Amino acid sequence: MTDLNSLPAGVRVAVEAVRNKKAAEVVVLDLGRLGAFTDHFIICTALSSRQAQAISEELEEQLASKGRVPRHREGSSAGEWMLLDFGSFIVHIFSAAARSYYDLDRLWRSAKRLELPGESDIAAFGHAGPGNQPPGAGPGL
Repeated sequence: MTDLNSLPAGVRVAVEAVRNKKAAEVVVLDLGRLGAFTDHFIICTALSSRQAQAISEELEEQLASKGRVPRHREGSSAGEWMLLDFGSFIVHIFSAAARSYYDLDRLWRSAKRLELPGESDIAAFGHAGPGNQPPGAGPGL
């Protein structure tokens, strides 16, 4: 995957929505050739529970304006991770600690990958938290 313009329209709208709310470490994984249950993952990091909620709201608003609504939602802004399933693509919004712990980037490392510059510098906030603690073991999203 070389650039954002090569992605399907819904994925592009979703990426722009998460970037509008300054999500960090935005990555798109192309799972289509891997026989996965969806074509793309969009993975991003929120630096606070309020930011996670804002990302989720922007995402749903922007995609609803294009006639797309999530088929399924998991997690909540009070937790460490949120998932919005739009069928052909799934958006994961993680806290820094949860993203490091679940490490979807590594799990799906054979997928084509597009990394997008984020507005936030997650490194300034400590990517994985103390000791790579599992979600719930430290401060929340």
